[in-house]
Amino acid sequence: MAQRTEIHPANPQTRLIQQAVAELDRGGLICYPTDSGYALGWRLNAQAAQERVVRLRKLDSRHNFTLICRNLSEVGAYARMHDAAFRIVRSLTPGPYTFLLPAAADVPRHLKQAKKRSVGIRIPDHRVALALVEALGEPLSSSSLILPDEDMAGWEVDDLYDHVGSAVDLFIDSGFCGDEPTTVIDLLDDTPRLVRQGKGEVPFA
Repeated sequence: MAQRTEIHPANPQTRLIQQAVAELDRGGLICYPTDSGYALGWRLNAQAAQERVVRLRKLDSRHNFTLICRNLSEVGAYARMHDAAFRIVRSLTPGPYTFLLPAAADVPRHLKQAKKRSVGIRIPDHRVALALVEALGEPLSSSSLILPDEDMAGWEVDDLYDHVGSAVDLFIDSGFCGDEPTTVIDLLDDTPRLVRQGKGEVPFA
Protein backbone atom coordinates (compact mmCIF):
# COMPACT_ATOMS: atom_id res chain seq x y z
CA MET A 1 0.00 0.00 0.00
CA ALA A 2 1.07 3.57 -0.64
CA GLN A 3 2.46 5.77 2.09
CA ARG A 4 -0.36 7.79 3.65
CA THR A 5 0.62 11.31 4.67
CA GLU A 6 -1.64 13.67 6.62
CA ILE A 7 -1.36 17.27 5.41
CA HIS A 8 -3.36 20.02 7.06
CA PRO A 9 -6.03 21.32 4.64
CA ALA A 10 -5.75 24.97 5.73
CA ASN A 11 -2.05 25.17 6.63
CA PRO A 12 -0.14 22.62 4.54
CA GLN A 13 3.16 21.65 6.15
CA THR A 14 5.99 22.71 3.81
CA ARG A 15 8.11 19.65 4.66
CA LEU A 16 5.30 17.27 3.70
CA ILE A 17 4.52 19.18 0.51
CA GLN A 18 8.18 18.88 -0.47
CA GLN A 19 8.06 15.13 0.19
CA ALA A 20 5.09 14.85 -2.14
CA VAL A 21 6.94 16.84 -4.82
CA ALA A 22 9.93 14.53 -4.43
CA GLU A 23 7.65 11.58 -5.15
CA LEU A 24 6.33 13.37 -8.24
CA ASP A 25 9.89 14.13 -9.34
CA ARG A 26 10.60 10.39 -9.27
CA GLY A 27 7.77 9.87 -11.74
CA GLY A 28 5.36 8.79 -9.04
CA LEU A 29 1.58 8.90 -8.94
CA ILE A 30 -0.14 10.59 -6.00
CA CYS A 31 -3.67 10.93 -4.69
CA TYR A 32 -4.34 14.42 -3.36
CA PRO A 33 -7.27 16.61 -2.19
CA THR A 34 -9.04 19.32 -4.15
CA ASP A 35 -12.13 21.46 -3.57
CA SER A 36 -14.24 18.82 -5.33
CA GLY A 37 -12.98 15.56 -3.92
CA TYR A 38 -9.73 13.66 -4.29
CA ALA A 39 -7.77 13.42 -7.54
CA LEU A 40 -4.80 11.62 -9.06
CA GLY A 41 -1.72 13.68 -9.88
CA TRP A 42 1.59 13.27 -11.74
CA ARG A 43 4.23 15.44 -13.39
CA LEU A 44 3.77 16.69 -16.96
CA ASN A 45 6.46 14.41 -18.36
CA ALA A 46 5.54 11.32 -16.33
CA GLN A 47 3.84 9.38 -19.11
CA ALA A 48 4.20 6.04 -17.30
CA ALA A 49 2.26 7.44 -14.33
CA GLN A 50 -0.44 8.66 -16.71
CA GLU A 51 -0.71 5.19 -18.23
CA ARG A 52 -1.33 3.84 -14.72
CA VAL A 53 -4.24 6.28 -14.41
CA VAL A 54 -5.62 5.14 -17.77
CA ARG A 55 -5.60 1.53 -16.58
CA LEU A 56 -7.03 2.35 -13.15
CA ARG A 57 -9.90 4.43 -14.54
CA LYS A 58 -10.30 2.44 -17.79
CA LEU A 59 -10.08 5.61 -19.88
CA ASP A 60 -10.07 5.89 -23.66
CA SER A 61 -8.50 8.36 -26.10
CA ARG A 62 -11.50 10.69 -25.87
CA HIS A 63 -10.70 11.57 -22.26
CA ASN A 64 -9.45 15.06 -21.42
CA PHE A 65 -6.71 15.11 -18.81
CA THR A 66 -6.46 18.21 -16.66
CA LEU A 67 -3.68 20.61 -15.73
CA ILE A 68 -3.89 22.08 -12.23
CA CYS A 69 -2.60 25.65 -12.51
CA ARG A 70 -1.63 28.29 -9.96
CA ASN A 71 -3.16 31.32 -11.66
CA LEU A 72 -4.49 32.77 -14.91
CA SER A 73 -1.01 33.56 -16.21
CA GLU A 74 -0.10 29.90 -15.99
CA VAL A 75 -3.36 28.92 -17.69
CA GLY A 76 -2.44 31.24 -20.55
CA ALA A 77 0.90 29.50 -21.00
CA TYR A 78 -0.65 26.06 -21.44
CA ALA A 79 -3.99 26.76 -23.14
CA ARG A 80 -5.31 29.17 -25.74
CA MET A 81 -8.25 31.38 -24.72
CA HIS A 82 -10.37 33.72 -26.79
CA ASP A 83 -11.70 36.81 -25.00
CA ALA A 84 -15.02 35.26 -23.94
CA ALA A 85 -13.28 32.15 -22.62
CA PHE A 86 -10.82 34.27 -20.65
CA ARG A 87 -13.66 36.18 -18.99
CA ILE A 88 -15.43 32.95 -17.99
CA VAL A 89 -12.29 31.35 -16.58
CA ARG A 90 -11.39 34.53 -14.70
CA SER A 91 -14.85 34.84 -13.18
CA LEU A 92 -15.04 31.20 -11.98
CA THR A 93 -11.55 30.62 -10.60
CA PRO A 94 -10.42 29.48 -8.18
CA GLY A 95 -13.26 27.02 -7.82
CA PRO A 96 -14.72 23.59 -8.67
CA TYR A 97 -14.61 23.93 -12.45
CA THR A 98 -12.72 22.24 -15.26
CA PHE A 99 -12.45 24.13 -18.56
CA LEU A 100 -11.78 22.37 -21.86
CA LEU A 101 -9.51 24.56 -23.96
CA PRO A 102 -7.21 24.20 -26.99
CA ALA A 103 -3.86 22.98 -25.69
CA ALA A 104 -0.84 25.21 -26.23
CA ALA A 105 2.41 23.97 -27.76
CA ASP A 106 4.04 23.48 -24.35
CA VAL A 107 1.54 20.79 -23.36
CA PRO A 108 3.08 17.32 -23.86
CA ARG A 109 1.39 15.38 -26.63
CA HIS A 110 0.34 12.51 -24.35
CA LEU A 111 -1.76 14.95 -22.27
CA LYS A 112 -3.72 16.35 -25.21
CA GLN A 113 -7.07 14.86 -26.14
CA ALA A 114 -6.34 12.71 -29.19
CA LYS A 115 -8.87 14.18 -31.63
CA LYS A 116 -9.45 17.78 -30.53
CA ARG A 117 -5.93 18.43 -29.18
CA SER A 118 -7.57 19.93 -26.12
CA VAL A 119 -6.74 19.84 -22.43
CA GLY A 120 -8.65 20.43 -19.21
CA ILE A 121 -7.62 23.38 -17.06
CA ARG A 122 -8.30 23.91 -13.34
CA ILE A 123 -7.46 26.40 -10.61
CA PRO A 124 -8.83 24.68 -7.50
CA ASP A 125 -9.81 26.45 -4.31
CA HIS A 126 -7.85 24.14 -2.02
CA ARG A 127 -4.63 25.10 -0.26
CA VAL A 128 -3.00 21.68 -0.46
CA ALA A 129 -3.54 21.39 -4.21
CA LEU A 130 -2.25 24.92 -4.78
CA ALA A 131 0.74 24.34 -2.49
CA LEU A 132 1.69 21.28 -4.54
CA VAL A 133 1.57 23.22 -7.80
CA GLU A 134 3.50 26.13 -6.29
CA ALA A 135 6.23 23.79 -5.09
CA LEU A 136 6.34 22.00 -8.44
CA GLY A 137 6.83 25.23 -10.35
CA GLU A 138 4.63 23.97 -13.18
CA PRO A 139 1.09 22.61 -13.59
CA LEU A 140 0.22 19.24 -12.09
CA SER A 141 -1.23 16.69 -14.49
CA SER A 142 -4.45 15.43 -12.97
CA SER A 143 -7.50 13.24 -13.27
CA SER A 144 -10.49 13.04 -10.95
CA LEU A 145 -10.54 10.01 -8.67
CA ILE A 146 -13.56 8.35 -10.24
CA LEU A 147 -13.36 4.56 -10.22
CA PRO A 148 -15.21 2.53 -12.86
CA ASP A 149 -18.01 0.26 -11.68
CA GLU A 150 -17.95 1.79 -8.17
CA ASP A 151 -20.65 3.85 -6.45
CA MET A 152 -18.40 6.22 -4.50
CA ALA A 153 -21.17 8.34 -2.95
CA GLY A 154 -20.61 8.72 0.76
CA TRP A 155 -17.09 7.30 0.76
CA GLU A 156 -14.82 8.58 3.51
CA VAL A 157 -11.06 9.05 3.14
CA ASP A 158 -10.42 5.58 4.60
CA ASP A 159 -12.58 4.07 1.85
CA LEU A 160 -10.64 5.92 -0.84
CA TYR A 161 -7.33 4.75 0.59
CA ASP A 162 -8.52 1.16 0.79
CA HIS A 163 -9.46 1.23 -2.91
CA VAL A 164 -6.51 3.14 -4.43
CA GLY A 165 -3.73 2.73 -1.88
CA SER A 166 -2.23 -0.11 -3.86
CA ALA A 167 -2.45 1.80 -7.17
CA VAL A 168 -0.63 5.02 -6.18
CA ASP A 169 2.76 5.82 -4.65
CA LEU A 170 1.59 8.43 -2.14
CA PHE A 171 -1.82 9.16 -0.63
CA ILE A 172 -2.24 12.65 0.84
CA ASP A 173 -4.91 12.65 3.55
CA SER A 174 -6.36 16.10 4.21
CA GLY A 175 -9.70 14.88 5.48
CA PHE A 176 -13.01 14.79 3.68
CA CYS A 177 -13.18 17.39 0.89
CA GLY A 178 -16.42 16.45 -0.82
CA ASP A 179 -17.45 13.76 -3.26
CA GLU A 180 -19.01 15.84 -6.04
CA PRO A 181 -16.81 16.27 -9.14
CA THR A 182 -16.07 19.51 -10.93
CA THR A 183 -18.44 21.15 -13.35
CA VAL A 184 -16.90 20.74 -16.82
CA ILE A 185 -17.32 23.57 -19.34
CA ASP A 186 -16.26 23.25 -22.99
CA LEU A 187 -14.68 26.52 -24.18
CA LEU A 188 -13.23 25.18 -27.42
CA ASP A 189 -15.67 27.21 -29.55
CA ASP A 190 -17.17 30.66 -29.26
CA THR A 191 -20.21 29.38 -27.37
CA PRO A 192 -19.57 27.74 -23.98
CA ARG A 193 -21.11 24.30 -23.54
CA LEU A 194 -21.85 22.40 -20.35
CA VAL A 195 -20.25 18.95 -20.50
CA ARG A 196 -20.84 17.82 -16.92
CA GLN A 197 -22.84 19.40 -14.13
CA GLY A 198 -20.89 19.06 -10.92
CA LYS A 199 -20.23 21.08 -7.81
CA GLY A 200 -19.91 24.46 -9.54
CA GLU A 201 -22.98 26.42 -10.57
CA VAL A 202 -23.32 27.05 -14.31
CA PRO A 203 -23.10 30.77 -15.14
CA PHE A 204 -24.95 30.51 -18.45
CA ALA A 205 -28.13 28.90 -19.76
